[in-house]
Amino acid sequence: MKRGTGRSGSSAAPNSVDVARLAGVSQKTVSRVFNEEPYVSAEARRRVLEAADQLGYRRNNAARALASGRTRSIGVITLGTALYGPASLLMGVERVVRDTGYALRVVNTMEGDPAGLAGAVDSLLDQGVDGIVISEPIDEPGGEAGPLRVDVPVLVIGAPPPPLTSPALLTAGGGADLMAGAATEHLLGLGHVTVHHLAGPQRWFAAQDRLEGWRTTLISHGRDVPAVVEGDWSAASGYAAGREFAQDPEVTAVFAANDDMAIGLVRALTEAGRRVPDDVSVVGFDDIPVAAYVTPPLTTVRQPFDAVAHEGLKRLVHAIENPDTDPLPASAPPVDLVVRASTAPPRPTGTGR
Repeated sequence: MKRGTGRSGSSAAPNSVDVARLAGVSQKTVSRVFNEEPYVSAEARRRVLEAADQLGYRRNNAARALASGRTRSIGVITLGTALYGPASLLMGVERVVRDTGYALRVVNTMEGDPAGLAGAVDSLLDQGVDGIVISEPIDEPGGEAGPLRVDVPVLVIGAPPPPLTSPALLTAGGGADLMAGAATEHLLGLGHVTVHHLAGPQRWFAAQDRLEGWRTTLISHGRDVPAVVEGDWSAASGYAAGREFAQDPEVTAVFAANDDMAIGLVRALTEAGRRVPDDVSVVGFDDIPVAAYVTPPLTTVRQPFDAVAHEGLKRLVHAIENPDTDPLPASAPPVDLVVRASTAPPRPTGTGR
């Protein structure tokens, strides 16, 4: 990377004095521009930014933290898992945090540790973070006896807020029930009498929400609600469920709570002689990269990981930097059903294969 040398030709990193000199403004004006303070004319702001770009100047966030009482860092608590959903959400959060100019500090928790959240919060607070993102998708019973005390704003993604007190408690990433409802509506709209459900493990909030969206949609249409088959998010559990579904000739449509289980399900149905979608239509959830390339290409619900991360972090940063103002309003995440070749109207009764 080429570094500006300033007017003196020195190889030392340029500072705000160099920027002020080149822009023809005071050092205070440079500070106001980079702190996004008011009372700076558009012309002065333009000259400062152009001078900073020419010199290769970057503001010193460490010094700024000392002056403002902030570290300009955001902590993220996430489940230690390689599953597509949590991992994709973490990557989305990482991209957005980097774009905001904050540093990112990540603490992983492990499934089955009810005290993991409290320890993770304490670790991040000890590091002096300005805000915390909690992306804990599992309901861990037997946690802390009382609410956690957190003295920085907190954003909870994709789960009910845990028992804690905070200057600002924000949520983002809801709406999985609406997305599951859209998947179920799609199958009913094709003419299927009802829709079976291959659920995720019910300790996961996401699995609970998807099951609820499926159930509510069937009830609202006056359809029978079949017994739920529960998997563990893996293709292997989807395959096992598919062997079970294949034995029931009344099964013509299945909504699976994630794409991996849907892919295993399709494999088992095909091996049992139940063609997809001729005999059984299948819808997944997530739109993992391989979903478009399996046979048949999988109809699925695309999760808006980047959109959820962008909106949630925007609201969190606003709460950090404007503690005396009302929080920014939340918006519902988009529902994006990607229709491919794994769904079709049911075969007319009595026809041959």
